[in-house]
Amino acid sequence: MSKFVVGLRGGIGTGKSTVSDLFAGAGIVVADADISARTVVEPGMPAYLAIVERFGESVLQDDKTLDRAALRELVFSDNEHRLFVEKQTHRPIIEDLLNITSSAESAYAILVLSTGIGKNPMMQRLLVVDAPLENQVSRVMQRDNNTREQVEAILRAQPDREARLTDADDVIINDGEPEQLALEVQKLHRLYLSLSTHGN
Repeated sequence: MSKFVVGLRGGIGTGKSTVSDLFAGAGIVVADADISARTVVEPGMPAYLAIVERFGESVLQDDKTLDRAALRELVFSDNEHRLFVEKQTHRPIIEDLLNITSSAESAYAILVLSTGIGKNPMMQRLLVVDAPLENQVSRVMQRDNNTREQVEAILRAQPDREARLTDADDVIINDGEPEQLALEVQKLHRLYLSLSTHGN
């Protein structure tokens, strides 16, 4: 059971998923808020039922799973809708993440959070993945087929770099080759193994 949890944050296009995959490759259990957010709205789950009851079939795909794009549009167009969906999903997401980290068999666990900044009570240490702005923009344009304007709008809506780095215990600047990133993760992996064994 992992008592030591490392929070992992980073803006869009910084390579947060790549970093969490490298930790997973080293045998570390990863709890990812984005994945939990999908899990808690699977058909039959309480949040799913509440969302369908409120918005009707218009937010469902043919296979009865949530049409996340349709729901996102509703939520972004109306603050009340957004608050309703957050209320239905927030607690189940936290419970799912806690369940994964507390039952993890690895020496420590990685908790990937896509929104917000700073440390929270679920983590003992915070790792922030950062990248130069131009790298972020080009990665997201390539990955999601977005225009520069779209990516820049997303970046403006996210916390800025200074705010994100404020509480960081460790920072990875992801601006080089994949091999360099893997070496950085290996180094931190050894540190976290040591901390989880000898206390932080």
